Amino acid sequence: MLLVEFSSAVSGAERSLLELVQGLRGEHELALACPSGPLADRARKLGLEVLPIPATQLTFRLHPRHTPIGLGRMADAARRLRAIVRERRPDIVHANSTRAGLLAIPAACGISPVVVHCRDALPSGRAGALVARALIVGADGLVGISGHVAVTLGGQNWAARRISVVDNAIDLERFDPSSLPGKADCRSTLGLGSDLVLSVIAQITPWKGQDVAIETVAELRRRGRDAHLLVVGETKFLGPTTRFDNRAFERTLHALVETRALGDRVHFLGERGDPELILAASDVLLVPSTDEPFGRTIVEAMAMGVPVAATSVGGPREILRDGIGGLLVRGRDASAWADAVEALAVWPADRGAAARAEANVRFSRARHTSAMLAVYDGAIANRRLGHRYLPVPRWVRR
Repeated sequence: MLLVEFSSAVSGAERSLLELVQGLRGEHELALACPSGPLADRARKLGLEVLPIPATQLTFRLHPRHTPIGLGRMADAARRLRAIVRERRPDIVHANSTRAGLLAIPAACGISPVVVHCRDALPSGRAGALVARALIVGADGLVGISGHVAVTLGGQNWAARRISVVDNAIDLERFDPSSLPGKADCRSTLGLGSDLVLSVIAQITPWKGQDVAIETVAELRRRGRDAHLLVVGETKFLGPTTRFDNRAFERTLHALVETRALGDRVHFLGERGDPELILAASDVLLVPSTDEPFGRTIVEAMAMGVPVAATSVGGPREILRDGIGGLLVRGRDASAWADAVEALAVWPADRGAAARAEANVRFSRARHTSAMLAVYDGAIANRRLGHRYLPVPRWVRR
């Protein structure tokens, strides 16, 4: 099996891919085609063979300068990937993202079945519609990480378009509160005391809503609640083709903290390799995204028994049973988020136990691996039943 990723960065999609690798390795021969960088390094540590391909930064926003440049880089990466596929002839090519799928479909034309794992909601508009059409016509199997993602890809009739929905998995042994020190010890490690501790764990980008989390702390302070906020994550996917200016957004977050006089209450911890420690130290996890395709940190918090205040838009409403693992919050109003935090600060312990039990059943690595193997079998069957690839584009054949 050949796994394909277009980026070298490690975020939620790449962490989910590495979980799948650990479920598949041992019984399946795996290789990863991706650019050099952190993802390649982590894959090698798992014993995976890494086959370098050029990095691409194709945006779904049409732009007179950046779109042609992105397409040119995509063509270079697709040609390199096609050479790999022709040499290896894998039983399955698994593209780990929508953009990776746009590389893999032409690269594997007439050689191997392609499964595209769609991990982001496609944008509305012409570019998103063109991408959805290319994936539906060209792939042998399509996977969405939530029904929300599947709808943006195939519309309300997504199931009839051979699109499967498979939940992401997490390492349930890692996110096990019984394997970690107590809350007081975890807080001591982070230099925190006994005040209310909130956390937001995500890449720093406008759609993840860290500004809402900061305004929530300010609102809690106005109500007389002494709260701390842990902002865990860094800016990723930088460059002129990215959807947002993430560096500028990070600067606005620091300015907002200064304006609200929260310098001793909001802690920017950067990228960390111990999200389980952050969650163990937290009273509430905040997920104030404007359009969350899944919500991996929600599942991690559920496994830790930590209540979650999450956006009601997108994947979280499919993961979080409102009133068990936490509360769903509409919009970006800090007052509504503060209301949710105050309710969750006194969340009954039995609800945390129920959330953990649900996470152990639904989001295990074994269940995820079994579901993905069924998708691969279906893709191979589609090929045998006569699924026809589009002609290999000239820009890939060259």
